[in-house]
Amino acid sequence: MAAAAARVVALACVLSLVLSAQAEAPYRFFDWEVTYGDINPLGGVPQQGILINGQFPGPEVDCQTNDNLVINVRNRLPEPFLLSWNGIQQRKNSWQDGVSGTNCPIPPGQNYTYHMQAKDQIGSFFYFPSLAFHKAAGGFGAIRINSRPRIPVPFPPPADEFTVLIGDWYNTTHKALQAMLDDGKLLPSPDAILINGKGPGRANFTVEQGKTYRLRISNVGLRSTLNFMIQDHNVTLVEVEGTHTVQNTYTSLDVHAGQSLSVLFTADRPARSYHIAVSSRFTNQTLNSTAVLRYAGSTGPVSGPLRAGNQSDVDFSLNQARSIRTNLTASGPRPNPQGSYHYGSINVSRTIRLANSAGQVGGKPRYGVNGVSYVDADTPLKLADYYNISGVFRMDGIPDAPAATHSGTQNGTGADAALKNQTAVMDSDHRSFVEVVFENSEDSVQSWHLDGYSVFVVGMDKGAWSEESRKGYNLVDAVTRCTVEGVSKRVDGDLHRAGQRGDVEREVGGLGAQVPGPAVLPPGVHADALRPRRAPRADQRDPLRPRYQQEPPAILSVVSSRWQGKIQLYQSIVWCASRTVEDLVWLVTG
Repeated sequence: MAAAAARVVALACVLSLVLSAQAEAPYRFFDWEVTYGDINPLGGVPQQGILINGQFPGPEVDCQTNDNLVINVRNRLPEPFLLSWNGIQQRKNSWQDGVSGTNCPIPPGQNYTYHMQAKDQIGSFFYFPSLAFHKAAGGFGAIRINSRPRIPVPFPPPADEFTVLIGDWYNTTHKALQAMLDDGKLLPSPDAILINGKGPGRANFTVEQGKTYRLRISNVGLRSTLNFMIQDHNVTLVEVEGTHTVQNTYTSLDVHAGQSLSVLFTADRPARSYHIAVSSRFTNQTLNSTAVLRYAGSTGPVSGPLRAGNQSDVDFSLNQARSIRTNLTASGPRPNPQGSYHYGSINVSRTIRLANSAGQVGGKPRYGVNGVSYVDADTPLKLADYYNISGVFRMDGIPDAPAATHSGTQNGTGADAALKNQTAVMDSDHRSFVEVVFENSEDSVQSWHLDGYSVFVVGMDKGAWSEESRKGYNLVDAVTRCTVEGVSKRVDGDLHRAGQRGDVEREVGGLGAQVPGPAVLPPGVHADALRPRRAPRADQRDPLRPRYQQEPPAILSVVSSRWQGKIQLYQSIVWCASRTVEDLVWLVTG
């Protein structure tokens, strides 16, 4: 009997292991080598670019909901390198997110393996280098998270899908651009717009007449808002950064710096070639670029005029952004409807107003938030927080509201007060809902990105934000996304929740303003959500120690983007955060 019982126990253990193995999501492995190499995106004189496996743009990450991604990156550059995963939600592993303060850079000649999971995610995203202005040299690529086969998608399967990476581009090297910022100078206007790494007229897409196609579009540029259109064709928006949207039809779409979306279009026009046109918005000098959409079997060059658009039409961009809504009945990454979570019923317990402004620190122009220009600490904030190292950052170093001199209410510019350098940390209560209002009184437009999270964009309008603005919030079907746009001299509102269901430890969150403008170091603020600690499991690796093959290097700064415009608005978002100690989030304004 004892032997039989032992065999039964052994069989049960084997079956348990088999079932566990079957339940685990698939693994996808990538091996990337990062090098410098000659690129010629504009067809003129070659320039030095950053290649991944010899490719510009880099390889596409094509995966499915819940897939585990193992990406080994070998740095062959002569300086540290780091990749950030725009839109990937980092659950309990923010040290993989690839930004300063969470990830140590990969030293020259060494490698680092990122381990991430596309947990409960679908949609279109991209990755990019986050250090030393490397993004201006390349190193970016697309991320595609497909729905699982058994999860319904709210549109018929397209005949094919195309990735479309659009972005502004400089002929000037990234090192020269970085030197301009270090000297406190403004960046010049970009030289061109690239489409999939190619200049005007050099990218091609072939379609068959009568079929419908999906375009996954990402703005991977440094600063410019770009308008996307297909000559003589309409497009239907179906997805924005992982959210299935109400399927509105547009003649063109604004895609702001750092944003991604998906559209469907049907090749229902006479069989010939058409322009795919991309143009800059809210800039003094309008840049234009085109790709060729060719119907299979057709011959001849592209011809015919493009629809003209007003590149400074703020109302167009604002109304279009307002029209983007969540499809509440559609399934997301899970079979339950996207509208199952009623974010509009949350109880907001605190309001934080964050105003970006320009000023002087040590005789050099810098940007700041509530009068504070963020400075990277020598010790990573996650390490300092986890090991209670004092003197690294200042808790409550940034106030909940800006002074009048930093909010633009005194003279309409917000640039009349001195800034101070500080490694600022703002605390928040565990599981509380906090309303954050972003105020922009500058003449440049800001694009805010939340690393490792997504937010509900609940409202936007012209003018200054006030408590009355809440009456206009969309608390029913606001879209969720990781990057929100805004036009200059406007105010953004943000509702977010800092919390974790189940066992929790301690969370550090980062709010950083990091723009290609006159700033030696990026301004910003970090947020620290206090919560009960629990002892780490014996099988849980230290989340604060990235696994390098050799000794980890020092932390470097990260660079993001900004864009330009001329009118004040406010925008509101809802952030519902549920993370643990491992999750340092970084909200970047560009």
